[in-house]
This record gives sequence, structure tokens and C-alpha cells, in this order.
Amino acid sequence: MEVLNLSRHLWLLTMDLPLVEMNNNHLINAAVQIVPLQGESHYNKYIDAAISVIQKSGLKYAVTPMETVIEGPKLKVLKLLDDVRETALDAGADELLVNIKLHLKKNKDVTFSEKLDKFKST
Repeated sequence: MEVLNLSRHLWLLTMDLPLVEMNNNHLINAAVQIVPLQGESHYNKYIDAAISVIQKSGLKYAVTPMETVIEGPKLKVLKLLDDVRETALDAGADELLVNIKLHLKKNKDVTFSEKLDKFKST
């Protein structure tokens, strides 16, 4: 089975949406969940390796119990998502389920703060 290049396919996905004019430097939010499918009890090493790549990326991120969310320029985030997948496989995972959610706007940044500031205690 051929491994698909995730960045290329995400790029093609965005090309199908009304995002062709989107500035690649606009900030987007992405959520990524890595689910190793090989029934081993050592699956945390694959997830830890993937999170390590995110931590080293220099992009803003938040690790949650179910997924990791990332904020950054569109092309950097899409590249990082591909790196995360590749890292989990390189760490020894034989099969992965990779769930990705993207929030992006055509002509504006998408930030964590626009979603979270209203919930901060005063």
C-alpha cells in the first residue's frame, strides 16, 4: 500500500474549497489526533514522538487529553501535520488513524485567543 503524502492531499483539499485566494501567511488552527491501530500497550511512545515534533516546531500549541491543537501560518501547519504523521510511523507505528480538523478563514487569521479569551476569569 502506498503511503499518501498528507501535505499534498491537504493542499488539494484546500484548493477544492473557496480558499484559492487565501493568504498562506494567515494563521489557522488545526487539531490533530494520532491513534495507533496495532493493539500494543506501548502506543504512548508514538503519540509522545508526535507531540515532541509539535513542541519543537516553534508554533503555538496546546496538548489536550484527546488531541493537540496548533496555531500558525497555513503552510507551516500543514507541513507540521505531515511531519507528525511521519514521526509516529518512524517511531514504530505500523498503522495509524490520523484525525485532523482545520479552522481557517479566507482573509483573516484564526487564533486561539479569539475562541478562548471570553472564558478567562477576570
